[in-house]
Amino acid sequence: MKKRILLAASLLFSAASSSLVSAHCQIPCGIYADDNVFVTMHKDQETIAKAMKQIAELSKDPTKNANQLVRWVNNKEQHAQSIQDTVAEYFLAQRIKIDEADRDAYQKKLTLLHQITVYAMKCKQTDDPENAQKLHDLIGEFNKAYAGKSAEAAKH
Repeated sequence: MKKRILLAASLLFSAASSSLVSAHCQIPCGIYADDNVFVTMHKDQETIAKAMKQIAELSKDPTKNANQLVRWVNNKEQHAQSIQDTVAEYFLAQRIKIDEADRDAYQKKLTLLHQITVYAMKCKQTDDPENAQKLHDLIGEFNKAYAGKSAEAAKH
């Protein structure tokens, strides 16, 4: 009986963690380019913003547009989750190094990643386009910080 419970628990854990494993191998395989990751994050954010516009438009006649509304809400959720997964599984787990020499730069990157995660969550919770815009701005700011440029230097 105990073996069956352990087997069932093991299978559940494997199924639950399979999305984490497929997101990135978390070994230094070198096939992921940071630039591509940022492009994907921006595409996710653009999709979120578009979904919010579609949700607002379709909500004018929710009875007629119920199926499309559900699809756009689900799409918005998936892309917000993708950003959160990228932050956790790519940047925090692999790219941001605990032993960075510049502690202020390290702290700034962590703060921006936390803010990105929070605004992705806010995009899931609402259809407020200000949250999508803030998410866009934060991804851009993090990209600059990650590349080693201050936000002020990047403006010039």
